[in-house]
Amino acid sequence: MRPKWVKLIWIAPLAIVGLAVFIFIGGQIVMRLWNWLLPPLFGWPLLNFWQALGMLALSRILFGGFGMHGGPGQHWRRRWMHKDIEHMTPEERERFEHGIHSTPGNEGTA
Repeated sequence: MRPKWVKLIWIAPLAIVGLAVFIFIGGQIVMRLWNWLLPPLFGWPLLNFWQALGMLALSRILFGGFGMHGGPGQHWRRRWMHKDIEHMTPEERERFEHGIHSTPGNEGTA
């Protein structure tokens, strides 16, 4: 059986190369889609690779959240909420679920 550090010697460079390839492909896709669609449709300027990569990063920051879907503590919040719900009476659970599913401004409507 190999020690962990021997595995890291192989995994770390492969991960770096894989990340670089992933970033390159993402930048190429954004650049080609932009240059294919937006200049002919709207007369916007062409993008080079680095501008496309910047657009990809900006859109990821604004809309993607770096893949953390709810933040790092989301799993523990769900577990705590589930434990709290277990100790509620059926009436309290119904009020709680109604409050979650209602939109702000129409709490009194069914």
